[in-house]
Amino acid sequence: MGESILVFLGLTVVLVGGCAFLMGQAIAGTWRPYWQILPYSLIMAAANRFLAFSLFKEQLLAIVPYLISIFVVWAFATFGFRLTRVDQMVHQYPWLYERSGLLGWREKQGTP
Repeated sequence: MGESILVFLGLTVVLVGGCAFLMGQAIAGTWRPYWQILPYSLIMAAANRFLAFSLFKEQLLAIVPYLISIFVVWAFATFGFRLTRVDQMVHQYPWLYERSGLLGWREKQGTP
């Protein structure tokens, strides 16, 4: 059991989570819509399960670890997407929007 948690933290959270964060940034950076994160998350979670199977002899076709991997990948990708989209909106349209916290923007006061 201890090995599975270390594999989860090292492989899924650190390695694949970092890749998912970059994936979210890339999707937002090319102005693609948010829904495109989901199919890429499914593919990346499947690759994560394959790496866990091939490197650490975990079960390949286990549903629960795959669903957990999907959630972790989706969460990291969403965070990367949102950070990048906020930065885009604030820097592309500085006369319209201002940053409102880490993950949001709002209309500037006094704009029509």
